[in-house]
Amino acid sequence: MAYFWDAFAILAYFILVIGVGLASARRRGQNMREFSVGSRQLPWWAVLASIIAAELSAATFLGAPGEGYHLRNFTYVQLAIGTVIARVIVAYLFIRPFYDNNVVSIYEFLQIRFGVATRNAASAVFLVTRLLASGTRLYVAAVIVVLGYEMVHGVAATDGEKVWIYGTAVLLVTALTTVYTAAGGIRAVVWTDVIQATVMGGALLYALASLWFGVGGWTGAHRILTQPDDLKMFASGIDHTKGILDNIYDILGSEYTIWAALLGSVFTTMATHGTDQDMVQRMLTAKDHHKSRLALILSGLIDIPVNLAFAFIGILIFVFYQLHPDPLLPVKNPEIFSYYILHQLPPGARGLLVAGVLATAMGSLSTALNALATSFTQDFWVPCWGRDAEPYRVVRAVRWSTVVFALLLAAVGTITAAVVVYSPHARIIPIVLGIFGYTYGSLLGIFLLGLTTKNRGTERGNLIAMLAGFIGVAIWSGLPWDILNAVRGESYNLSGTIITLSQHGLLQFKDGYVHPPDWLVQIEFPWRVMFGTLTTYAVAWCFRQNPVA
Repeated sequence: MAYFWDAFAILAYFILVIGVGLASARRRGQNMREFSVGSRQLPWWAVLASIIAAELSAATFLGAPGEGYHLRNFTYVQLAIGTVIARVIVAYLFIRPFYDNNVVSIYEFLQIRFGVATRNAASAVFLVTRLLASGTRLYVAAVIVVLGYEMVHGVAATDGEKVWIYGTAVLLVTALTTVYTAAGGIRAVVWTDVIQATVMGGALLYALASLWFGVGGWTGAHRILTQPDDLKMFASGIDHTKGILDNIYDILGSEYTIWAALLGSVFTTMATHGTDQDMVQRMLTAKDHHKSRLALILSGLIDIPVNLAFAFIGILIFVFYQLHPDPLLPVKNPEIFSYYILHQLPPGARGLLVAGVLATAMGSLSTALNALATSFTQDFWVPCWGRDAEPYRVVRAVRWSTVVFALLLAAVGTITAAVVVYSPHARIIPIVLGIFGYTYGSLLGIFLLGLTTKNRGTERGNLIAMLAGFIGVAIWSGLPWDILNAVRGESYNLSGTIITLSQHGLLQFKDGYVHPPDWLVQIEFPWRVMFGTLTTYAVAWCFRQNPVA
């Protein structure tokens, strides 16, 4: 009986979301314009809610409080400043050309500006990146299910049981999301996102209130948060005892500084909100570019208090467990907030928060499914197999594509969970979670070139530039050395190779892992897209289009 109200809350959420999603499918559009952009007839406030729901993945819902817990300050939130700046740029530089060219897949714009090869390359980068990134994040949402299983049974699950639980949870969430996404298209995605954003907001507010009263308000929190960096809002990353060059290296190697917010985060958000079909597609459902701009900019302004709330939850969880120590409290970011939800909230409220976690997973998953299917169908299926296909056949293709991508996403999520369980020290997870940082700079560089120049960029030059952007970011981010650590995994012995490479100054070996050499500047994730964008843009700009006779 203790878990009845939890089960009721979760079941009610599933019924509501699927019901609304299927109701949206009654308006069965028999063309891609209706299925993928809702005939551009959706209200701006629904688009706004959909953008917010798509942004807040389970990795954010569970991971951001973990950042607040470990840092005990708000420096993580600095990055939200850059997202507002970037959205204004995207709103006034990107959105109108997409509307003016009447695109369904945003990579159609690249064909209009450059040619088929650039469009196909950009679309392929998106498909692979989004598949891996969204699939991996499905694993994060299942963390709370594993912890719930252990709480109910009172014992830690074995590795085999964990993999089965992860796999079952991932398949269930994916299957339910696929039902309404394939049936209703973007309308189902947007209207279910409205519900999911509402559930997430309610869960967030309840968690804050519960923690605030649980620690005794500001008085209780202030007694614990006494360190110099506690509750700090901004971090410059500058050490006045060091020289300019050393400070630049330190800033590039830091995650949360004001420079990362004003530069790195701007480029990252421009890429995710201007060149990612996943995010842009819902913006194109608004009635015109003015309404789309409004929804996009407002979503950035809302992002700041939302991120503040997530970080504050993490800070309050730290205070709570200082006042009420628990030796079983996990240390991994996604597990900290999950553990608090399951062990400290009353029945019913606990179910609401679990539903909030599932809402984040389903919200980001439905958008990924719709965007992947739309991009694949419009950019590859129609040109290769459906040039003269009737509209209903194109819609059928995009629906089947949704199902296929759902299976692929579930497979990636389950494999990720298995890697985490069986090889917890293998460093493959940071690679996959951060994959968009390696590739989206290439996308943004080409889009910016197309939007800001008239005669720069060629098909051949663009492909060379995109490859150069990826390789540069991979090296500056230490990807070759991360891959070497991943290949080593738990059992591979590459000591001979490692010794040889270290003797040539190509790596270091310490703490059981290989690291880049000291002479190579290393950048953290907020800087990856910026470096990739600038490299891609610079290389592509060198190629001038021949004037048309």
